[in-house]
Amino acid sequence: MKNQKKPPKCPLCSGTLEKGKTTFTVDFGSGVVVIRNVSATICSQCGMEWIDDDVSGKVEKIVKDAKNKHSVVEVLSLSA
Repeated sequence: MKNQKKPPKCPLCSGTLEKGKTTFTVDFGSGVVVIRNVSATICSQCGMEWIDDDVSGKVEKIVKDAKNKHSVVEVLSLSA
């Protein structure tokens, strides 16, 4: 009998977790950053989203750069 790997389950609702893309929005008081096409793990049932540490680091850098530029609104697309 083959050992079949079960798809990962959401810790919140037990839905199936799938790789996908999301839009990440940060409101830092004096401005807003919208980052599109962010790689994420998304629950097919409840819609909860998680981003990996390496992607999180990229998002944090983008937000920091926007703050340093005193951007009011910044919309970017995160490439893979």
